Amino acid sequence: MIAEPTSYTLESLAGRLHGLSNIEALRTLAELFPGEVIFSTSLGYEDQVITDLILANDIPIKIFTLDTGRMFSETYSVWKKTNDRYDAKIEAYFPKADAVESLMTTKGPYSFYDSVENRKECCGIRKIEPLNRALKGQKIWITGIRAEQSANRQTMTQLEWDDSHSLFKFHPLMDWTFDEVKQYVKDHNVPYNPLHDRGFVSIGCQPCTRAIQPGEDFRAGRWWWEDNSKKECGLHVK
Repeated sequence: MIAEPTSYTLESLAGRLHGLSNIEALRTLAELFPGEVIFSTSLGYEDQVITDLILANDIPIKIFTLDTGRMFSETYSVWKKTNDRYDAKIEAYFPKADAVESLMTTKGPYSFYDSVENRKECCGIRKIEPLNRALKGQKIWITGIRAEQSANRQTMTQLEWDDSHSLFKFHPLMDWTFDEVKQYVKDHNVPYNPLHDRGFVSIGCQPCTRAIQPGEDFRAGRWWWEDNSKKECGLHVK
């Protein structure tokens, strides 16, 4: 166990992690904040890499996913394969049933196509509220964000302070390229979502995700009908 002070600033914690490999950094965070480090996985390429880093190296970090109720069947398949491969139990967080029932009753099953406001309302119910519950009481939030995924994410740093949740966010793969992610998955035989082989680089809810075409932006497949959207659901907007 690392003998370290329990209170860190962004600068002091970044200094503690500087120069460490991803495995060393994740293990250090788990030792500095025992039981207070959590990883949110969407079961996509990047998150499968981080899942492997955590589980293959027995790093005590809790892993959870947000089950919105609108996920692809392929996503459930890779979820099961991941649990089986690592003898793990990825924890599920669902939206509140009464909130989903109210939304579906008052606005129908596809209200998010009608306006950005409606789409953000759906994301708020199905993703943001469950996320807030998952992160409650945690000190470190691990994510699979990479800088090249979107313009918004290019302004992020590997370690950040998330004021809305009062915790640190750590993005192990921030500087990785998409090719590096895919090569890691191949080299380590990591289970991955077969939708990636069909042009889906970012996989979310089934009605809101499509494959991208060559030359399109990485996030073009998310909420594609919103021409002026920043292509974020609110989970990682600064």
